[in-house]
Amino acid sequence: QVQLVESGGGLVQAGASLRLSCAASGGTFSRYEMGWFRQAPGKERELVAAISRSGASTYYGDSVKGRFTISRDNAKNTVYLQMNSLKPEDTALYYCAARSSIVLLTSPTRYDDWGQGTQVTVSS
Repeated sequence: QVQLVESGGGLVQAGASLRLSCAASGGTFSRYEMGWFRQAPGKERELVAAISRSGASTYYGDSVKGRFTISRDNAKNTVYLQMNSLKPEDTALYYCAARSSIVLLTSPTRYDDWGQGTQVTVSS
């Protein structure tokens, strides 16, 4: 089990950038695949991006491909989500999550540990 704490959310204008961070503790970070999810009011939770244990492989949802970048620093037990060219439709509560299971990187399932979320609001 790993504890996750997100930070970096905020209120920005369309076109701006934000960098989310997720600090992990209580486990061996490099053993976990990491994902960033988001959930807007009235919508289902969506897998935004995922990264393999080494960081060599990444996945992006179609809605963020080319604008968001996921990365990780295993020495710092932290995963990041760089968000550029933000749009109002990116407004959501963003969560990071960890999983130890061997699952396709593109799958949104089998995430065991979750952070509390950080709010991102993009105004038009």
